[in-house]
Amino acid sequence: MNSKVLQFLKQFALLTVGAALVAFGIYFFKIPNHFSTGGVSGLSIVLAAIFKSTWLTEGMILTSINVLLIIAGLIVVGKDFTFKTIYCTLLMSGLTWLLEVIYPMDAPLTRYPVLELVFAILLPSLGSAILFYEGASTGGTDIVAMIIKKFSSLNISTALFAADIVIVLSTYFVFGIETWLFCVLGLISKSLFVNAVLESINTVKNCTVITSIEYEEDICKFITDDLHRSATISEAFSSAYLHESKTVIITVLNRKQALKLKKYAKSIDPHSFIVVTSTSTIYGKGFKENI
Repeated sequence: MNSKVLQFLKQFALLTVGAALVAFGIYFFKIPNHFSTGGVSGLSIVLAAIFKSTWLTEGMILTSINVLLIIAGLIVVGKDFTFKTIYCTLLMSGLTWLLEVIYPMDAPLTRYPVLELVFAILLPSLGSAILFYEGASTGGTDIVAMIIKKFSSLNISTALFAADIVIVLSTYFVFGIETWLFCVLGLISKSLFVNAVLESINTVKNCTVITSIEYEEDICKFITDDLHRSATISEAFSSAYLHESKTVIITVLNRKQALKLKKYAKSIDPHSFIVVTSTSTIYGKGFKENI
């Protein structure tokens, strides 16, 4: 199968999984416990409680708001409004609404709100991190940010965080202080967890191999032919103890590739010196193309 087709299918699968995780977290853990941690999903939980309608559910409000935001985004933002964001927004909203129909819930899954809060943070944060990694999102306030960015120079992250605080604050008046405290904890934990997951997903290994010049060609050939990566080579080095000429090979690999390189380099040169450091920010071909 064509590599581009495989790449598209892989990306499509990741987008679907990411959006589904967000929907499951919202429906099974946020909505039953009234955990409004900001964003459109949090606003939907608050509005559904205010209206107290049997037919105007959280899923319906969430879907309606996101559809309106998509239409506004297409009109205002235009070509910069990506298909990935539209797909993930509709899938997440529609799946939440569908779950209300096929699996109605009258109460939380467990009697332990702290446990429920953990999953209310964990699932949507993991799903959002996967979507951010693929350059997509579940819409909502992200669409609002795109619209604001087009017409003003406001600090968007500050404005959106302020909006989240207002939504979380409203839970105090709608659901009481206990739920409000859970929501405050959830809002803080959500941002920290998304950043942690993103950094973990993006982490790669910066490998520096110091070896004798005679092994340079074999190691470079292994990197290019077996690992399908490139490397930077410098021969202007010598060891301080024996004053022997040394080659330094620098390459960036994923975890699995780095392990293979370490094993191979040591197998052909037991005296090689290998330094491996972790980083989550690499710009260049095969990694992030734009700063």
